Amino acid sequence: MQEQELLELIRNIEIRKTESQTIELKSAEKGFPGRIYDTLSSFSNQDNGGILIFGIQEKPEFHIVGVYDASEVQTRIMEACQQMEPQVRAEITMCRIDGKTVVAAEIPGADVARRPVYYRGIGILKGSYIRVGDGDLPMTAYEIYSYEAYRKHAEDDLRTVARSELDVFDQNRISQYLQNIKSERKNLSEIPDDSILELAGVTKGGLYTLAGVLTFSMFPQIYYPQLCITAVSVPGLKIGDQTDDGLRFIDNKRITGTIPDMVDEAVSFVKKNSRVSTVIDADGQRRDRPEYPLRAVREAVLNALVHRDYSEYTQNTPVSIEMYRDRIVFRSPGTLFGRATVDMLGKSRPEARNAALINMLEILHVTENRYSGIPTMYHELQKQRLPDPEFEVSRGDFVVTFRNSIFPEEAAADKRDLEKAILQYCMVPRSRKELVAFTGLSQYYLNRKYLEPMLGNGSLKLTIPDKPRSSRQRFVSC
Repeated sequence: MQEQELLELIRNIEIRKTESQTIELKSAEKGFPGRIYDTLSSFSNQDNGGILIFGIQEKPEFHIVGVYDASEVQTRIMEACQQMEPQVRAEITMCRIDGKTVVAAEIPGADVARRPVYYRGIGILKGSYIRVGDGDLPMTAYEIYSYEAYRKHAEDDLRTVARSELDVFDQNRISQYLQNIKSERKNLSEIPDDSILELAGVTKGGLYTLAGVLTFSMFPQIYYPQLCITAVSVPGLKIGDQTDDGLRFIDNKRITGTIPDMVDEAVSFVKKNSRVSTVIDADGQRRDRPEYPLRAVREAVLNALVHRDYSEYTQNTPVSIEMYRDRIVFRSPGTLFGRATVDMLGKSRPEARNAALINMLEILHVTENRYSGIPTMYHELQKQRLPDPEFEVSRGDFVVTFRNSIFPEEAAADKRDLEKAILQYCMVPRSRKELVAFTGLSQYYLNRKYLEPMLGNGSLKLTIPDKPRSSRQRFVSC
């Protein structure tokens, strides 16, 4: 970072009077802060890294106080960086402002394969942090495990299932699988059936693997009761809304069985609980159209089941489907795998978390394994003139949301009201993260449906127009 960039950043902080996802302020007027390891860890563990700024008093007015000794502050920062595992390489920038010296340390995001970055003095379990808003929170055991699983190439779908030698497996489906694999993989056609099942990861040492159980067991939930789908349809916009006669759920179902069975039953649940509109097709015939395209629903359910985390940390958490008046939400346990990001979805070939499971379902023709699921969602929703799907990663969950168009007048009114609220809120420059927290929308939906159109019509402008994707970017009302 250049000195002029730091000066501009400090002036923006004085205006906004807030820290952020990538900005942490430390006074350091009378001495070095007692603890910066948490922030060094959390910034290193996010893709965009972050900036620690020393010499700004956060409370009460976010005013510049300067550092007690710029040279010593630099030394202490570098010493702290060396106490991290792996070591952090900070870039130091200083500037003079209002007669005082301010020191900034840019912390780069570590490569996914090197995370979590943690404070060596207390170890990985207590010294790993994640940035949430403007705070540093300890990583959960699962968040730490998710990085280790990627780094060590863990294959949770291939762990064996105790007692799975019992004869409770669908022999017809196993026979179909063997027939398909011998037909499509000619080099396996002469190998004994038991050896094929072992080589393909269906069995291991005489026991079925988790992937084998989820694909071929007559009832996988005998072993893992929560590896299922919980599906609800509610009458309002949030859980807890009720009908006039006091019902909280229009429908509420636990969906069980193998993955192919659960996909079919989940699509049926959504179809049953969807409102229906009447359209005129190309031949002039009237026909009913479900609220959501069922092909897109199927892909969302299949992705949630196939790409979820199946580790011991999440085996007691089901996939969920929540149908609201204005949207349907699919929740899948586990964050995105490896280096995948929300922006990459549907555009590149991600690394597979459950490769053996995916391969079994491909051979059974349940999934294509061609990374076509998300493009299919986009295509089907656009064909029905619905908003694009929204993707979001929260702590421990991957969330997909489809929005409907059953109530266009209400939606238009709500959009106008929210646009007015955003303009009022942005009288002071605001970051994307602040706007996400203010609106309650996912970042993808906020950008696509509000920020981009408002920038286009001139009601909003960027504080750094030459760098629209800058982590220091702010939105301000015109």
